Amino acid sequence: MQIFRGFHHPGIAKACALTIGNFDGVHRGHQAMLALLNNEARHRGVPSCVLTFEPHPRDHFARLARKPELAPARIATLRDKLGELAACGVDQCVVLPFDARLSSQVPEAFIDEVLVRGLGARYVLVGDDFRFGARRAGDYAMLDAAGQARGFDVARMNSYEVRGLRVSSSAVREALARGDMEATAALLGRPYSVSGHVVHGRKLGRDLGFRTLNLRFSHWKPAASGIFVVEVHGLGDDPLPGVANLGVRPSLDPDDVNGGRVLLETHCLQWPPRLGPEGAYGRIIRVDLLHKLHDELTYDGLPALQAGIARDCDDARAYFASTRRQTTRDRIQGR
Repeated sequence: MQIFRGFHHPGIAKACALTIGNFDGVHRGHQAMLALLNNEARHRGVPSCVLTFEPHPRDHFARLARKPELAPARIATLRDKLGELAACGVDQCVVLPFDARLSSQVPEAFIDEVLVRGLGARYVLVGDDFRFGARRAGDYAMLDAAGQARGFDVARMNSYEVRGLRVSSSAVREALARGDMEATAALLGRPYSVSGHVVHGRKLGRDLGFRTLNLRFSHWKPAASGIFVVEVHGLGDDPLPGVANLGVRPSLDPDDVNGGRVLLETHCLQWPPRLGPEGAYGRIIRVDLLHKLHDELTYDGLPALQAGIARDCDDARAYFASTRRQTTRDRIQGR
């Protein structure tokens, strides 16, 4: 998938089949939409294209209002969103900065400057609640009328449901907020995960006896937080079982090298000896969050923190042992 920051690039296709949205989480509803988009693109002989925004429009307006509580919790980093869009077979993605200029652009100008002249849209697919332009004045009817006048087709996709529940980014955020990783996976069609480069931290885990792999979550307000049973991909042929803390680590010094940033700190229950003590730094890994153990806790000193991590590791081992037993039973019973 080709990725462009803005649409003023010579490499952008002269025509495309387009969909527009934030695509936070790239859940099953998004996936169904992208499958339809790719099909329509093939029929027209043009590449499929996703137009998305960074930051999230509600982040922008929350900052203007100085009310951070209005910003939505972020399901995925931009890296993970782009990775999932690529996995869905999208040909190109255009990331527009959502700023004062874009937020004040009237719908007619957005259609003319972005959709027609910027991206050469031949087909535009939107959701059933799609709004666009300044003050969200543009709607599906306006877009459809513009398509008839300007020579591009417009289609609208209805809501996607799983077990009677409308699949949406809001539903994913709610499942993550209550720590229901099974419901989250059902909405996403895959385990919830975070990926990125392994970065250096204080290396306190070495002193505690629990070496960690640290990933930065590049948004201040993650949709999930707490202590999780996880699997780590990217350090060998098989995933590694582990336990991870996603959040701001309330028991640690806020002035450390990653102080003030949201981190996913993962301890592998079985560290591969071939990697050595420094062998994971700089590698790109993916951590699947399978089960939530509890919220972040504040410990009274390092000995208490060490004991707490040890309990979490024991609970993670128990989870994996229980999962293996259930898998064995299902296999025997032919499920």
